[in-house]
Amino acid sequence: MFTIGLNGVQTLAGLIGIGGREPIASMFNTFALPGIFDTGLGWGFLMASFGLSWKVVRLIKNRFAFALLDIPNERSSHKQPTPRGGGLGFVIAFVMVSLAIGFFMVIGERDIALFNLNFPPIDLGVIWLLLLPLVVVGIIDDRFSLASKWRYLVQVTVTISAGVYFGAFPQPWLSDWLGSFFAPIVISIIATVLTIFTMTAIVNFYNFMDGLDGLVAGTTALQLSFLAVYLDQPIWWFLVAAIGGFLVWNWSPAKVFMGDVGSTFLGACVAIALLQEPDVTLAWSSLAIVAPLMGDAMYTVFSRLLRWENILLPHRSHIYQRLQQSGWSHPQVAITYMGFTVAIAGLIFTWGEMGAWLSFAATIGAIIVSELYLHHANSKLIEPPQNLEG
Repeated sequence: MFTIGLNGVQTLAGLIGIGGREPIASMFNTFALPGIFDTGLGWGFLMASFGLSWKVVRLIKNRFAFALLDIPNERSSHKQPTPRGGGLGFVIAFVMVSLAIGFFMVIGERDIALFNLNFPPIDLGVIWLLLLPLVVVGIIDDRFSLASKWRYLVQVTVTISAGVYFGAFPQPWLSDWLGSFFAPIVISIIATVLTIFTMTAIVNFYNFMDGLDGLVAGTTALQLSFLAVYLDQPIWWFLVAAIGGFLVWNWSPAKVFMGDVGSTFLGACVAIALLQEPDVTLAWSSLAIVAPLMGDAMYTVFSRLLRWENILLPHRSHIYQRLQQSGWSHPQVAITYMGFTVAIAGLIFTWGEMGAWLSFAATIGAIIVSELYLHHANSKLIEPPQNLEG
């Protein structure tokens, strides 16, 4: 596993009040799932995250709407000009609550159990340094429509940094397959490259899937809730609460969109959460939770490649877009994806690794059923009128 020097990063973390040279995770004791709901402090932080997000999104909607207006075009799923960039609300709420937790621990000198980490300590300073470039580029893109090459450059840079710092996602099959041919260092490099590629795909695909009211926000909130419990990473509960504050404004009919600043941020958070788990079984089982969004995105990319289409050009070929075009409402599509996410979480909680395999199989089945349904729906739409002459 690759690591980098942490002195500079940890020093910066100390300057912003989240633990100094000591990784922030070491400041917290065991915090089981019920703990966050059994203490007034935990509820207080959750409500603060929700409320601050709601307030910032409201401010963006009311004060900055003109500068961030998304004008509908032929590819849009909305009909009214709507401000984007609302994802900055849950970003700000999450970072402020994170800093407040660190500040309270340092100043209050109280034994508050907010993190239960059975893996190498999370340093929130490093995480925020990784996420900051995505947030900045997302804001610029939402305001000025940045060229895609610059977005991809920043995304790749961030994912390379994350892959190097956190190490590769557990891939023991690489050693089984390639161990006889390559040295361990070569296999580690291959594993890291695959991790970087996958993380970049998650960041991009979450952005691609953000096309209907409440879809990505609602689904990702459920995914992060699952990861907070299944991987013992309760820090994500505060982001879930912040997403809830945003969803008040983003649920159909949406008053504001999250924009690139929100979608790329959420994709990166999900990827980072997955990278935190060193246990092979838990890591691969939890990966299945991204199947509803990633399955749609990957299937669409491969389908377009088979049709020799330029996958970098805008389109309306995603299953969620075609469902909406066939007559489904925004809430119907969003709730379907959210319900599928809950079902996958149930499978993983119940059967672990087997549940993950069942989830992947269910995703393939859902894609097939969706295609059959859409084919039937489209054939009815273009069905020629019957001859009524008797």
